[in-house]
Amino acid sequence: MVAHDGHVTDGGASGSEGVDADVDAAALLDRAGFDADASVLTRRQAEVLALREQGLRQADIADRLGTSRANVSSVESSARDNVERAKETIAFAEALSAPVRVEIASGTDLYDAPQQVYDACDEAGVKVSQTAPSLMKTIGDRAGDAVHGREVRSRLFVTVANDGALRVRRP
Repeated sequence: MVAHDGHVTDGGASGSEGVDADVDAAALLDRAGFDADASVLTRRQAEVLALREQGLRQADIADRLGTSRANVSSVESSARDNVERAKETIAFAEALSAPVRVEIASGTDLYDAPQQVYDACDEAGVKVSQTAPSLMKTIGDRAGDAVHGREVRSRLFVTVANDGALRVRRP
């Protein structure tokens, strides 16, 4: 199973309770529209993720695939890393085309960040529909551990799209 902190766990030594033993990985991939030629995932990585999302344990997947649980764990970890890298690549590409880009320096008081964003939006003619407290919360939540209390501890990039959608990235 995937724990709330994102780490992969096996889920125990007993069988997968409440899981359909006849889950077909190929059918799951077909239903999801998986295309190995267009994906950052290998077919095996996609199969492992699909089966894990159905609640199968790594040991059960290993039995199905004729490999070890350690190999399934490694494949799953690589797949999740690839998904995160793909998300970051998309965020970067969106940031390049965003009309509003604001760098919030390390050491900035989070209370100062909304004004920086509002000023940049005004200059670009883009409307952001969040109040300052809401914007601070959004930045703080999306920045993760880059923000502690009111202090921005790591440099952040805030982008705002033409529709006002806000994205927060750490370089």
